[in-house]
Amino acid sequence: MPNDKKCMLNNSDKLSLTSELQHSYLFAGVDDAQLRRVVESSSVLTLADGEQLFARNDPAKHFFQVRSGQFKLFRLSKNGIEKVIHVIGPGETFAEAIMFMEHHSYPVTAEALTKSEVIAFESKVFIEILRESVDTCFRVMSDMSMRLKMRLDDIDALSLQNATLRFVTYLLQQLPEDSNDPSDIHLTLPKSVVASRLSIQPESFSRILHNLIKQGLINVDGPAIHINDLKGLRSFNG
Repeated sequence: MPNDKKCMLNNSDKLSLTSELQHSYLFAGVDDAQLRRVVESSSVLTLADGEQLFARNDPAKHFFQVRSGQFKLFRLSKNGIEKVIHVIGPGETFAEAIMFMEHHSYPVTAEALTKSEVIAFESKVFIEILRESVDTCFRVMSDMSMRLKMRLDDIDALSLQNATLRFVTYLLQQLPEDSNDPSDIHLTLPKSVVASRLSIQPESFSRILHNLIKQGLINVDGPAIHINDLKGLRSFNG
């Protein structure tokens, strides 16, 4: 974690953060005294686009909550190919599960996709609170169970769907479930990150876009994707 980006909190910041965390799922079960301990040991970091928060195998002494911006969590293969595991946005926490691992090191690299602000929490302080609060401990376990279910769904998609169907599914997930009209989707992630997240090679991703445009299902204008035929996209079977 870049210490030069760390900003310790003044009293006004602490009051603001306390109010913010009271509405956070992860901290909803802690009492006032415990929340003060969390806030007192916290810091806020601001990172530029492309700046790393931590690298794979760094000692994991903190977990985080995004205040603004986005972070990609990724790993590099032996030949340098980047695989995006997850993208984290405002209000989401990450790296808390590492507190329960035998070896406390980050299994991925976290990098800002835009100028971003993140709250850093000291893991050892929160572990002490978990030992005191059964409700909070079960809340964390529930959150990790839901994330495990999401990762299993990801594995199913990567294993059972071809690349085009994975991208079509991704597009449909960006739309409201009750949407019935042609819609515009503004990608908040670079196309390269979307492709990596879906395990699609860049050249294959370009072909997929071209083929979907050729079939009249979508149009693409920079980061904007216009859905021409929502019914056709929903019935698409690859």
